[in-house]
Amino acid sequence: MKVAIIHDWLVTYAGAEKVLEQLLMVYPDADLFSLVDFIDEDKRDFILNKNVHTSFIQKLPFARKKYRSYLPFMPLAIEQLDVSKYDIVISSSHAVAKGVITGPDQLHISYVHSPIRYAWDLQHQYLKEARLDRGMKGWIAKTILHYIRNWDYRTANGVDYFVSNSKFIARRIWKVYRREADVIYPPVDVSAFTFHDKKEDFYLTASRMVPYKKIDLIVEAFSQMPDKKLVVIGDGPDFHKIKAKAASNVELLGYQPFEVLRDYMQRAKAFVFAAEEDFGITPVEAQACGTPVIAYGKGGALETIRGYGQAENPTGLFFKEQTVASLIQSIQLFENISGDIQYQDCRENALRFSPERFRKEFQDYVNNKLQHM
Repeated sequence: MKVAIIHDWLVTYAGAEKVLEQLLMVYPDADLFSLVDFIDEDKRDFILNKNVHTSFIQKLPFARKKYRSYLPFMPLAIEQLDVSKYDIVISSSHAVAKGVITGPDQLHISYVHSPIRYAWDLQHQYLKEARLDRGMKGWIAKTILHYIRNWDYRTANGVDYFVSNSKFIARRIWKVYRREADVIYPPVDVSAFTFHDKKEDFYLTASRMVPYKKIDLIVEAFSQMPDKKLVVIGDGPDFHKIKAKAASNVELLGYQPFEVLRDYMQRAKAFVFAAEEDFGITPVEAQACGTPVIAYGKGGALETIRGYGQAENPTGLFFKEQTVASLIQSIQLFENISGDIQYQDCRENALRFSPERFRKEFQDYVNNKLQHM
């Protein structure tokens, strides 16, 4: 059977692209479609060095760096991708990929990382961060997002089966599309994060420094606990603002190569995670190293971490609010109960999210749906 895989845009290798990589391993002969493809020639291994069928946005001015600015044209662009000759269409979607047009004899399965965040429940947050919550530019942005929402809701009808990356996203899919979604957790390369049971007296957080990751909250909390050391790995727009809040017990290392990140993950007494993520890969990577996680108790973290007092064989604990006081309270609790968390349990929990498991679950899922066509 002929298979087409649709991806929103190819500009980097991040979480959504790791899912795409595994989909292509399941269906190596599939044709690949994307709004744009700006992956460098020496970094195309994850898409099996395939030629990518792109949209007209690929050739628009400054598209390489400003492709997001063409959001108003993306619904039209995705609808122009011709997948009519394929038996199976798989869209990997966090924006518009699920809107590709399919016919009644085609099976369209959409793996949804999230409905378009900035068009739905996170609209107000994104508009404020982009300073588009007022003025003429604000009204234009809100009008465009209104149009995107209408289009996004309508095109949900073109999907035969939704698959989400977490129960949290399945609830979001139900909220915005009124469609049920089956959950297949995304692949995490747990084999790359080897187990290490010798921990040292420091905490770790690692992330791109953008507002919703809440690295500033973590830094502020540890700055009020001078007897506890925090190491921060990552770079981004908020780096200097966060550095200004750091006390002497907080060490900011900026961007670090993978080997350095893994080394710190293996040695840290706990990994701290304060974002509300759809799934959240780094807490799983930390657990793969045998490192417990202290996380904000919302979003995908509730599904990837076994919380102390909430599950057998705990692998971490949760704090209830995204506040400095709540995080400090959890750090203090962790200090008291850390002996109750076994490093091997953390490792075994992380193995639930291996790439091999993802490939088998997804292939079995597609084969099952084919039998019902």
